[in-house]
Amino acid sequence: MTNVRPLPVEIGDITPAWLSAALGSPVSAAKVVDVNNGTCTKIRIALETDDPDTPETVILKGGFEPHSRMMDYMHANEVHAYADVAPHSPLRQPRTWFAGFDADAKQGIVIMEDLVARGVTFLHPQQPRPPEEVARRLEMLAKHHAMTLGRPEDMAPDGRFAWAGDLIDGFYRYGETILTPPVWEGFVNSARGAAASTRFHGLDWFLDTLGKLSRFGKAVPRALLHGDTHLGNLYIDTDGEPGFFDSQPHLGPVMAEVAYHVTGALDMADRRTHERDLVAHYRTALAGEGHTLPPLEDLMRQYAAFLAFGYAIFLVNASDFQPEAINTAYTARFSSAMLDNDTLGVLAGL
Repeated sequence: MTNVRPLPVEIGDITPAWLSAALGSPVSAAKVVDVNNGTCTKIRIALETDDPDTPETVILKGGFEPHSRMMDYMHANEVHAYADVAPHSPLRQPRTWFAGFDADAKQGIVIMEDLVARGVTFLHPQQPRPPEEVARRLEMLAKHHAMTLGRPEDMAPDGRFAWAGDLIDGFYRYGETILTPPVWEGFVNSARGAAASTRFHGLDWFLDTLGKLSRFGKAVPRALLHGDTHLGNLYIDTDGEPGFFDSQPHLGPVMAEVAYHVTGALDMADRRTHERDLVAHYRTALAGEGHTLPPLEDLMRQYAAFLAFGYAIFLVNASDFQPEAINTAYTARFSSAMLDNDTLGVLAGL
């Protein structure tokens, strides 16, 4: 595939010749059908080809936004997700034809199945899901976590996932670097800040909390996580089974992923009623994979602490990455859960 690199960094550079090299089959013509802008860019492309194994449409995902060259680490991580993790993971994910990263161009591109053409149901952050659906997804996440739980050799310098960074440390460094008082005030004075309790509005508290979570997160059960299981990255397949995409794999506490998914996916009232049972359900599912977690009370303490990480993600998530309505909805859900689970008290004891 000598013609694959450099990877295109402008949409106009996605030519039939480049697609032929990336897909490994001749493409005579290609047409951009639609473009979905966001943290990364999703482009639906209609292909003309004589190869019966090449689909009529594909989704090409890459960095084609003004901020993309500054987020090459995210593109690299997603390429790892599809190229290095998905083939080993039990999570149902889109079929992938190409996943490559170009360090010189600071670009990562994935060419994947067009799930719309297959008729799946995409989930939406402003439409919370029923508890039984969340329970099924936790079962699949338990299988995914079991793949690396208790296997530090997988993340060692010569391990198969050595490239995986720490979930909380990376965000902590971002916070220390980016969150100056004026930037912070912009977030807490926004709609999402208004949707959160003022108890969580202090910048010093926020940075101190990220430091505590970084340290605490290294003392509890850890695995390779999907890394971003909010509703916008999930779908229901045509057979009713849960599907996952847009992974940002990191090494981190399994309960951070559980807290992130449960709180983000449920309506606040359902979360209050069902969160403890769902954590217990996850614990049982992981036991079925041969892994014993601490008692439920200890897990609920972890759950309470790591709610603050989900809150952190969406409180300071740029509106270029998610619309303000979505950032606000998630910030409200996490703030409510933190109040209900005495996250401040739990963090004070760490």
